[in-house]
Amino acid sequence: MFPLRDDVPTSITPYITYGLIGANIGIFLYQLTLNQQQLQEFFYSAAVVPCQLSGNVVGRCPIPTPQQLPEWMTLITSQFLHGGFLHIAGNMLFLWIFGNNVEDRLGHIKFLIFYLTCGVLAALSQWFFSPNSTIPSLGASGAIAGVMGAYILRYPQARVLTLVFLGFFVTTLQIPAIFFLGLWFVQQALYGIASLQVPSNIGMESGGVAYWAHAGGFVFGAILAPMFGLLKRD
Repeated sequence: MFPLRDDVPTSITPYITYGLIGANIGIFLYQLTLNQQQLQEFFYSAAVVPCQLSGNVVGRCPIPTPQQLPEWMTLITSQFLHGGFLHIAGNMLFLWIFGNNVEDRLGHIKFLIFYLTCGVLAALSQWFFSPNSTIPSLGASGAIAGVMGAYILRYPQARVLTLVFLGFFVTTLQIPAIFFLGLWFVQQALYGIASLQVPSNIGMESGGVAYWAHAGGFVFGAILAPMFGLLKRD
């Protein structure tokens, strides 16, 4: 299922959402100018490398290139890196659909702080379950998952126009946000649990999807949203 749009209007221009999308696309275009060796060095420099975040000595964290940034800083910079066209396209689509409404409720500055905080906590969630991994963890999906966790609290009955594939047939359905986002979260949590049982096949240990970053970001977004005033009535 792919979301196309929701039915919740906004009363402001979501400058931060637009800016985040622009920044992610701009950095991805820069990535495209790098050769394979340069791209690998860039990822290991600016993405979260769990074993380094754990403070392991060099001999216990055999990465191909040394870290250039302080580890705490990569919790931010990693949110603007992507591994391919589908990776960034999917993330920016979800941010476009759900980010503007959360920004509308929080305001520009609070939304930016909320977004980055969710991204940091999402990365730490993945690190908690893979503390010795040498695979860079990157992408905006953890922060966006936090936005989705906030959205489901504030707009559970919103309708999400969704592209649905039924075998050879493709159709669109209006799905309540509580079901669309709830199903998405359950999938991430189940895949995350599976990755604990079969680390060689699923999850970050094999260079796959960081499911715990998704699930963790969603949960922390739902927790932080009321603290940021998302549920206040007009």
